[in-house]
Amino acid sequence: MLIKSPHDIPSDEITPEKIYLSRRQFMGAAGLFAAGSAVAQPAEKKLPSPPSSPSKTGNELEYLRSHAKSPAGFYTAEKQTPYKHATTYNNFYEFGTGKGDPARYAHEFNPSPWSVRIEGEAQHTGTYTLEDILKPHSLQERIYRLRCVEAWSMVIPWIGFPLGDLLRRFEPNSRAKYVHFTTVHAPKSMRGQRAIFGSIPWPYVEGLRMDEAMHPLTIMVVGMYGKIVPVQNGAPLRLIVPWKYGFKSIKSIVKIRFTEHRPQTTWERSAPREYGFYANVNPQVDHPRWSQASERRLPSSLFSPNRIPTQLFNGYAEQVASLYKGMDLRKFF
Repeated sequence: MLIKSPHDIPSDEITPEKIYLSRRQFMGAAGLFAAGSAVAQPAEKKLPSPPSSPSKTGNELEYLRSHAKSPAGFYTAEKQTPYKHATTYNNFYEFGTGKGDPARYAHEFNPSPWSVRIEGEAQHTGTYTLEDILKPHSLQERIYRLRCVEAWSMVIPWIGFPLGDLLRRFEPNSRAKYVHFTTVHAPKSMRGQRAIFGSIPWPYVEGLRMDEAMHPLTIMVVGMYGKIVPVQNGAPLRLIVPWKYGFKSIKSIVKIRFTEHRPQTTWERSAPREYGFYANVNPQVDHPRWSQASERRLPSSLFSPNRIPTQLFNGYAEQVASLYKGMDLRKFF
C-alpha cells in the first residue's frame, strides 16, 4: 500500500511547517471576499456551532499539526504535483473546456461576497455566510491523490475540514439519505456558462450518499499548498472525495441540499452511459472510450509519460470499501 500512517512518514516527506496556515489566516483572507461583486445573495442567518468545537485558545498551529496527524490514511508519501501544474491544468467547464481555460479566465470571476444556501431535510436551513460556514472549524492538511476520469492524476496537499463536521451542524433528519451540491451560476463572469453550444447544463450539480458525505476522508476545501484555493481550483469552497473520480469533487459550492431521493448529477444526466452516480475509481471498469487500468501522473510529457497502475478506490480501499459491501461495482459505477 502507498498510504502510510502519518506517524510513519519521515519529516522530509511531508509538507514543511511553513505552509501550515491557521484558521485565522484563512478567515482573514475570506474577509477580503466581502468587497466584490454580488455573486451570491447576502446571508442573515447564523449557523449554530457544533456541540464540541475545537478550542481556539493557545497555539492553534500546534493544534492543527497534532489534529491532522491523528487518523491514519490522510497522507500519501507519493511525490506531490508542483503547484504550477495543479493550478494551470484542470477541468472547470464554467471557464471553458480547455485544460488551461480555468487559469486563463479565472480573473473574470470574483467570489465575493460568498454564501451557501442550505435546504431540505435538516433542522437548520437558510443562507449562511462563508464566515459562518468556516468559523468553528480548525483546518487540516490532507495530502490526497486526485484521479481524473480522463486517466490523469495528481497528488495535492489540500487544506480544509471534514465535510461531516459541517453537515452535522445542520442536524439532518432521518429522511436525509443523500446530499446534493450546486456550483455557482454566474454566466456574466464565467464564460463557459454563456457559451452558445454548452457542453453540459448549468448550474453544475453533484451528489453523495449520506454515508459517503460523512466519511472522514471527505473534506470541504478552502486551500491548497498552504495558500487560499485559487479561483480556477474552486474558490472559495469546494469538495474533495479522494476515492472517486475528480468530477465528483464539485467546485465553488453555493448550495447544499439534504434529500431523501438520489439526485441526478450533471454528468450522469449528460452522458449516463459514461458517467455514473458513484464514480468510484476502479481500474477494472473502463470508460466506454478508454481504459482505466492506468493513469498519467502529472507532470508528464511525450517522452516521459509517467504512467502508473490505477488502484481500486484510488488507493483508499482499506478505508472505504465497506461502504459498498454487497454492491456490484460494475453496475453501480
